[in-house]
Amino acid sequence: MLYPDSFSLHRISTTLGTLVAYRKDEATVDSQAIPSTHKLSHPPLAFFHGFGGGSSAYEWSQVYPAFTADYSVVAYDLLGWGRSHHLDRAYRLDDYLSNLEEILATLQPAPIVVASSLTAAMMIRLAVQKPESIRALLLVAPSGLSDFGEDYSRSPFAQLVSTPMVDRVLYATAIATSFGIRSFLENRQFARRDRINNEIIEAYLASAQQPNAEYSALSFVRGDLCFDLAEDIPQLAVPTAIFWGQQSQFTSVELGKRLAALNPQAIRNFNVIENAGLTPQLEVPAVLIGKMRQVLREFGLAST
Repeated sequence: MLYPDSFSLHRISTTLGTLVAYRKDEATVDSQAIPSTHKLSHPPLAFFHGFGGGSSAYEWSQVYPAFTADYSVVAYDLLGWGRSHHLDRAYRLDDYLSNLEEILATLQPAPIVVASSLTAAMMIRLAVQKPESIRALLLVAPSGLSDFGEDYSRSPFAQLVSTPMVDRVLYATAIATSFGIRSFLENRQFARRDRINNEIIEAYLASAQQPNAEYSALSFVRGDLCFDLAEDIPQLAVPTAIFWGQQSQFTSVELGKRLAALNPQAIRNFNVIENAGLTPQLEVPAVLIGKMRQVLREFGLAST
């Protein structure tokens, strides 16, 4: 998995295994563990990737270096993704909620959290449960994928992937291959296929081919991790901004606006990013960086 040259790799121990984080400092790669509580000189800005075949902190690698002058930036490979520990069993929603809660507890003061898709939805739930652990939320297309009573696990694809043996074959032949990743990026994730390059494909492929990587990916596509975010948003009190690619296929802008309308007091800013799909952080990173900076100023969280 690729990450910017100026960042180094750190390891953090959690109840479910060792996770990898990327930070900008003078530590030697693979040599330093993050302490149980990491007090930082600048406000912490923590980046969390979404879910999907081959996901990792690489998803944010074109964005987080832009904030190092003013924030203590850290980006994570989540449990079961990238270089972090991979369980050899199916994952449950509570696995990720408890693991993310452990990560947040290592950051003092409470971080500004940047997250995408299903992980962003989980961060909303955590912000409702422990609002003191998150200072603000900057989220890309947050969705529990079963919002407003929709049951993703009953979709034809989720049902197919739930078939024993078929799931592993699909993962090996249709997800964790260069062709499968390129096809998904071109047809489902990006608005414009000419923005996809070999580096992006290689980063996704390296994550997708890690030992036991199929467990997290299949748990996701089966719908084991999904929930109704609409039930959590009305209780949210943490200042929140949402960014949504106009051409996002899995979760539409209309869904995003409907979710945001449930709590305009907390969700203070809703940005539609034109000519972008599910991951504007990879497709139009400069545009997203500009919009994030504007929100941080509006929230009173910018250094200048």
